[in-house]
Parts: sequence; C-alpha cells; structure tokens
Amino acid sequence: MQDAVLAMLAKEPSHGYRLRARLQQSLGPLGASMNPGQIYVTLGRLEKAGLVVCEQADDGLPERSDRKVYALTPAGQQRVAAWLAEVNWPKPDLAEFHLKLVAAAAARLADPVELVAAQRRELLRRLHEVQQAALAEPAGSPGVLLLEGVVLRLQADLRWLAACERAWSKTDDESEDR
Repeated sequence: MQDAVLAMLAKEPSHGYRLRARLQQSLGPLGASMNPGQIYVTLGRLEKAGLVVCEQADDGLPERSDRKVYALTPAGQQRVAAWLAEVNWPKPDLAEFHLKLVAAAAARLADPVELVAAQRRELLRRLHEVQQAALAEPAGSPGVLLLEGVVLRLQADLRWLAACERAWSKTDDESEDR
C-alpha cells in the first residue's frame, strides 16, 4: 500500500482524502473495503520514513485551513522509481500490481504495457527454471507434483498478465484516438 500511495503522489501533491478516493477508484470493488483511516496511517509512516512531506493547504478557504497536503521527497521519488522497476513475483499481490499499473499510467511514470511485459519476462524465466527442475526430478517423486503446481500457478499468472496487457493496450488505443 505504501508504494501505491507514493506513486499516486508522484503525479501531484494531494490531500489524504483525495488519495483515498483515487485508490478506491483504481481498485474498484477491492477498494470499497479500504479502511478510511488506513491512508492517514500510511501517510504518517511515509512521513516518518522521510519519503513524503506534509504541508498545510492554502485553499483560500478559512474552514479548510487545517487540511494537509502531502508531497514526495527525493527519497520518495527514488522509491517509486524502484517499485515500478521491480519485477519480483514470488507471491503476486494482484491488487498491488494493478495499483502499480494505474499509478504508473496516472502519473505518467511508466507505460503500463511495458510494466506488464517486464513481469511477463520474469515469469517466463521462472517458468523455464521450474520446468527444467521438473525434468530433472525422477519420475514419480513427490517433488514432481509440487513443481507441477508451481508451473500451473505461473501459467495462470501469465494468462492474467495477458489480460492486463489487452486491457491496457485498449486503454492506450482509446487515448490515442482522442
């Protein structure tokens, strides 16, 4: 969640309320269950870690003079860049990867289709390794069944990435038509 919040702030500084609304919209049904206080706890932790700074908002509205606006620090910008470049997929958190795609597109930090392609390359590399390990196992050994499960999971993740690529390619095509 922290990385997604940082990526959303990469586009522009924001109030916690606006960040929460953008995250909920990006997550769709998964975002509906987001605890309202979670975004503020996350922002507090990011501020303590030196990844964001908090300033009082100058909205020109006296009744809103206490609103806080959060912005990335240089360290926060570096962390967002590292998060977007990461292709680690041991146990995929699909909601987090979806947020990565949404945040990258919204902040114009990276092309979501390229992020999907990088993940696909990593999964194909891992799939090849697991298939080689399965071939090296003696027939009928208990390890073959485990490796078969890993292969099936990686194949399912690859199909999901293909669906992501189709969706984001369609989104890119629609924005080019405008």
